[in-house]
Amino acid sequence: MSDTITLSRLALYAYHGVHAEEVYLGQRFYVSLTCSLDLNPAGWVDDYRQTVCYASLAKLVHEIGTTRRFHIIEGLAEALAAAVLERFSQITSLTVRVEKPEAPVPFILDGVAVEIRRSRDG
Repeated sequence: MSDTITLSRLALYAYHGVHAEEVYLGQRFYVSLTCSLDLNPAGWVDDYRQTVCYASLAKLVHEIGTTRRFHIIEGLAEALAAAVLERFSQITSLTVRVEKPEAPVPFILDGVAVEIRRSRDG
C-alpha cells in the first residue's frame, strides 16, 4: 500500500518517564503517525466518509498520551499503535514515532525518539 495519512509532531504535555522529576513535573512529547490505507475510493468520489478523520486520529493520540502513564516511550508507542489499529479498520499498517526532546541525559542533544512499525498481519 503506497497511500498514507500522516499526523506530524502532535505535541503532548504528559508525565511519562522513569525519574521522579519527570512524573512530578511532566514534559513535552511529540507524536507522529504515518498510517497506510487505501485512499483511492475516498479520492475518486471526494467523500470524507471513506477516509480516516485526521481529527479523530489526533484525539485518540492525545487521549492516550495524556491520560495514561508510561515509564518508557516505547510503551507509549506500542499503546498508540494498538489503539489506532483497533479503532480504524481502514488502516492496514502504521509507523508511530514518539519524540522526547527534553530527555534527562547528561549530554547535549536535541532529544531522543523511538519509532515502531506495526501492521494488522503481525
